[in-house]
Amino acid sequence: MMHDLLLKAVNNMQKMGAEFCDARSQTIKNIGIQSVNGDIRHLSDRTVGGVCLRAWVNGRWGYYSSTSFNAGDVKKAAGTAVANAAGSPRGCKDLNVTEIKTKKRQGLMIHPDDVDMKEKVSAVLAVDSAQTSEKVLNRVGSYSEEITKNILMNSVGSEMEWEEVRTRFRAMSVASDGQRMERYYNGPDGTCGYELVKNLDIEALGRETAKEAVLTLNAKRTPSGPMTVISDPMVSGLLAHEVMGHASEADEVVKRRSFLTDAVGKKVASDIISMYDDGTVDGAHGTILYDDEGTPASCTQIIKNGIYTGYMHTLESASLMSVRPTGNGRSENYGKRIWARMTNTFFGPGDRTLDDLIADTKYGILCDKMVNGMEDPVGGGFEAKVLRGFLIENGKITDMLRSFTLTGRALEILGTVDAATKDIIFDGGMCGKGIEDWVNVSSGGPYCRASIIVGGG
Repeated sequence: MMHDLLLKAVNNMQKMGAEFCDARSQTIKNIGIQSVNGDIRHLSDRTVGGVCLRAWVNGRWGYYSSTSFNAGDVKKAAGTAVANAAGSPRGCKDLNVTEIKTKKRQGLMIHPDDVDMKEKVSAVLAVDSAQTSEKVLNRVGSYSEEITKNILMNSVGSEMEWEEVRTRFRAMSVASDGQRMERYYNGPDGTCGYELVKNLDIEALGRETAKEAVLTLNAKRTPSGPMTVISDPMVSGLLAHEVMGHASEADEVVKRRSFLTDAVGKKVASDIISMYDDGTVDGAHGTILYDDEGTPASCTQIIKNGIYTGYMHTLESASLMSVRPTGNGRSENYGKRIWARMTNTFFGPGDRTLDDLIADTKYGILCDKMVNGMEDPVGGGFEAKVLRGFLIENGKITDMLRSFTLTGRALEILGTVDAATKDIIFDGGMCGKGIEDWVNVSSGGPYCRASIIVGGG
């Protein structure tokens, strides 16, 4: 039985000198389906699994992982984990770990395991077909699911078992008028079951995606220079995640590799801005029950009305900074190290509507979806590519605009925010620590109005 196997590993690590230790088994099942122009181009169904053993000795972690669930191999891995913690003592206090005994499973309406693969393939082909249009050259439909099962035991007596399920459904159209090509994408994601697809009007999603791609062919060149910009929730979330979020991961702060080191208590944004990392948001793609150290998910306020208030922590960084862990100790899988990582990172709501923001903007740009962004936790620079936008003149939208870039210093941009909408929206995806160690996250926020440098397209 896996519980007994992990408990023995914990006992062995303690006998070998671990001051704290944990043993975690994990299985990850991924299904991915993609079609292009009516043909299935990708279909995968794979499951991986293994165990991760960690030993805390003299302020250092020792890790070892194994894909074998054999009792002898796990016992050997436990000894290697303790040996790997060898080194000179570090000035780290005891870890703040609470005993938890729990067994949890997400409250899903339709578990993906209960849905036949044929039905999933049919849904992808349906959203692909619905994008058929004279000017659409390429129609893409995709579906993915991830089912992760964790069992964790540690030396304070925790016995934990939990499951996380995520699904995503997307449509993307590429349109051409013979001279230019434009694309548009749309579709939901979240920590939920197959009800995400069942509750969706697949035909409408495909038609709308194709329609928007074709409309974008008429977009005009975007003006350049410092401008009033209304960021949509995806672009707002990109700023929250890529710059402010990564710089608020405490394992980088303790190494003084973040431009927000020593920022607690300082004003870093306008009074309108509050920012959070919240692993408990119902249904969001980055939501977790527990992090990979067994700490319950929580809501961490990073900025409150423009004042910087705190960081996202692992057990180790929380000990080093004499605070409580926040449930942000996450790893890509059982074979990777745990780092301080984001969950759902976003700016909080304001008190306006989007119509309000547009109506009192004399000249500016409204963003519509992001393409990508740059991570800069050390320097604090912001750079993003926006899929398209809309020109605002005298309080009215006048023209659609081609893809453009936004650049600037994150704190300077946040200092100019003068309005934000009441509603916030999340967008899910994957986040790497640098260029590796990918975890599921979401980012988002309201529509925010600020002064940003625009690079025309």
